[in-house]
Amino acid sequence: MNAVDTVFRVFLLDDHEVVRKGIATMIDAQPDLEVVGEAESVEQAVEVVAGCSPDVAVLDVRVAGQSGIDACRQIRSAHPNVECLMLTSFADDQAMVDASMAGASGFVLKQVRGDELVTAIRKVASGAHLLDSATVRLAEGRLRESGEEAVDSLSPQEQQIFGYLGEGMSNREIAEEMFLSEKTVKNYVSNLLRKLGMDRRTEAAAFAARLDERHQL
Repeated sequence: MNAVDTVFRVFLLDDHEVVRKGIATMIDAQPDLEVVGEAESVEQAVEVVAGCSPDVAVLDVRVAGQSGIDACRQIRSAHPNVECLMLTSFADDQAMVDASMAGASGFVLKQVRGDELVTAIRKVASGAHLLDSATVRLAEGRLRESGEEAVDSLSPQEQQIFGYLGEGMSNREIAEEMFLSEKTVKNYVSNLLRKLGMDRRTEAAAFAARLDERHQL
């Protein structure tokens, strides 16, 4: 069976219409690929994928203040036969690791040539995984090293609060433990999140817990 005998159905998620249409035109020019759906938001993507049954979903990592990785996670959960290929404007270890955890099969920079993107879509559609475990482990290692350096930059009180976050303590519990006001603790948490380059306290809590586990080994 030659390539033209099988036409892979492709879905696109990108909030920039010009970029999305450009990729769609390039894909539709291939005899073995067909764009069957498009979306500009995560919510729309999940809805459209359910109706168009693609073989591959090509998802922008950052979509209008949302995460294309969330779309990947939801699509893979509801439609495990749909392979996901993540597109990103720049190399990002955290996004690569998160994409792998969400079930993505590939992670490609937008700067690649058109033929390279088409080749990646074909490979993912055929069941290949472009996100190999070794690459993901290297990304995890770089994240861990940079994260540990960031923790060292925290003030003594911030490090103490960081440790309490890893134990799952709330701001109120930390305030009572350290004889501080809850508002003061909230400010400390905001500062340490900024220093760690994290958006949510749950990220800091999970990282603190992982560090504590390794130190106990």
